Amino acid sequence: MKLARLLRHRWWDDRDAERALGAEALRRLEDAVAASERRHGGEIRICIEASLPLAWLWRDATARERAVAMFGELRVWDTEANNGVLIYLLLAEHAIEIVADRGVARHVPQDHWDEVLAHMREHFRAGRYEQGLAQAVAEVDELLARHFPLAEGAANPDELPNRVVRR
Repeated sequence: MKLARLLRHRWWDDRDAERALGAEALRRLEDAVAASERRHGGEIRICIEASLPLAWLWRDATARERAVAMFGELRVWDTEANNGVLIYLLLAEHAIEIVADRGVARHVPQDHWDEVLAHMREHFRAGRYEQGLAQAVAEVDELLARHFPLAEGAANPDELPNRVVRR
């Protein structure tokens, strides 16, 4: 099983990530994140990886472990109100994860995140990665607008880049 996983991950590369989401799709997703963040005080990041790095495969790390590590590496945890959310996609394993900072996690139960993930899976099974990610951004936007609304006349300080990370 470990060898099969290793081979699957070595098979997937940056070109696969680019085919799944090209430059225009990334731009549209970045625009969706930017538009979302004008409605609330939260932060959304998207990270897409074709495969896990070799060191992660050797230690048999899960997609969830990698998502949590990327949450830290991309500094999603580093917001004033602890209200960052990472949407993570690992193409080689068809794995998706949502990692929410503790400020968001206090308000949103896991079963709601499971619903968001289920909606994404429907799109991904049909090869509609952009639509799945766009829907996830919209659903996270709704939650952040409800729990972290901006005060009248206030603007989101945009603490994190809106750029989609594709590796």
